[in-house]
Amino acid sequence: MGWLRRALDRLRVDEGERRSATIREWSESQAGCTLIGDVTPRSVVRVAGVVDALRVRPREGVPQIEAQISDGTGSLTAVWLGRRTIPGLALGLRMIVEGRVAGTGKDDLHIMNPRFEFGQRQGEQL
Repeated sequence: MGWLRRALDRLRVDEGERRSATIREWSESQAGCTLIGDVTPRSVVRVAGVVDALRVRPREGVPQIEAQISDGTGSLTAVWLGRRTIPGLALGLRMIVEGRVAGTGKDDLHIMNPRFEFGQRQGEQL
């Protein structure tokens, strides 16, 4: 009966909570990375997360790419100025970014022109 209870408990967990837990677990396993929920403005950090949103738009005539990255504890926006594309960048991609955090608080964190490395898409086997 224990196996039945565990199976039912898994079904009761919200899919969003399950996704957040999976992302958080992966983020915590990346060497040298800080959870986004622990990030403070003006600090240099390395964070790991999943790309939840992408936007390409000009800012004052300069093209830029914005990627919202979340790790289950929070989210931040990585911004690359002067670019219209980054080969390989896609929704659901696991990504590690590194740079100086700017913003006014936990709801407005961003990193301008961060160094980055790609992981795997959410749901792929590690």
